[in-house]
Amino acid sequence: MTAPLVDITIPVHSESRPIARAVASIVDHTAAAVRVNVVAHNIRPDLIRANLGAYAEYSNVRLLELQDGIRSPAGPMNHGLAHSDGPFIAVMGSDDELAPGAIDSWLAVQHETGASTVLARIQITGRGTDPYPPVRMGRRVRRLDARKDRLAYRSAPLGLIDRARHGDLRFTEGLPSGEDLAYSATLWFTGVDIAYDLQGPPYVVHDDAGDRVTFSERTVAEDFAFLDAIEAMPWFDTLGRSDRKALAVKILRVHFFDAVLARVNSPAGIQAHRDGLDGVIDRLERMAPGVLSLLARVDGRVIDEVRSPAPDPERILALLDARWNYRTPGALIPTNPLSVLHRQAPFRTLFAGLRAMTRG
Repeated sequence: MTAPLVDITIPVHSESRPIARAVASIVDHTAAAVRVNVVAHNIRPDLIRANLGAYAEYSNVRLLELQDGIRSPAGPMNHGLAHSDGPFIAVMGSDDELAPGAIDSWLAVQHETGASTVLARIQITGRGTDPYPPVRMGRRVRRLDARKDRLAYRSAPLGLIDRARHGDLRFTEGLPSGEDLAYSATLWFTGVDIAYDLQGPPYVVHDDAGDRVTFSERTVAEDFAFLDAIEAMPWFDTLGRSDRKALAVKILRVHFFDAVLARVNSPAGIQAHRDGLDGVIDRLERMAPGVLSLLARVDGRVIDEVRSPAPDPERILALLDARWNYRTPGALIPTNPLSVLHRQAPFRTLFAGLRAMTRG
């Protein structure tokens, strides 16, 4: 094929994954020169070739192999990135697909804006447009700012990435989870003229894979090892307090409370993980002083219960359920009421996410 304009990497680790659907959504519906790098990860490449069917013979489909014995998407993602030489790069899950014309739309936005990254609109099957990131007023799509547009809420770097600016960036290897967080944070906090294709053809997330990995009990330290990767990034020390708060409050709202729920329901129970969870709170407070004041009141009550000498699992579950009830003051008003209209506080963040979901 001619030199690709876009190199897109799709790792696949199982012959049950619908890899042909993902590849077809790209090669059958993209006008621009695009190359798909399918990385057979810890599986015989001939099994993946068979699943690709006729697409395995396409000149713009390349089957790569990586045998590293590690159950993490970081290795195959990085393998595909290392073999990419197009001006733009992208990554994709093997379960997912692109709506027709998605890549062409991203390229058009990039040509118009010069963006170092163009965020894809994400459509979740059965749920509609993903509200993350909750950009300003739910409608900002050009010259995005990591803090003002709350870009940290987009954990997965889905969309178009300028290889000249970010081609050396890699996913964090050796982590049981969160391998994409330092990667995506780098895109947001060091990018230029970042754009969002909010009303373009979406990246479609499916949930029909039959071999998804369920949660396996890990230490809290393992779950939050991605914090080491973030703090090791050269740009982290240059962040001001407001930027650090924008990053830390997202980690708390999304990752911390998910970790709490997983530990409440784990065989060992919440008490066994109390010290680890308490350590994460302390660390995020050190990273971003004052961040806890931006959390909703009910979130603060969850943290208080987790930090108590004998956390009550039933009370924690009830509070976690209450934090999803956005019609209540406890879910909308922060622990510091004077911060109710702060950009990173619950009300404005949720409102912006709702608007973005509607526009999408």
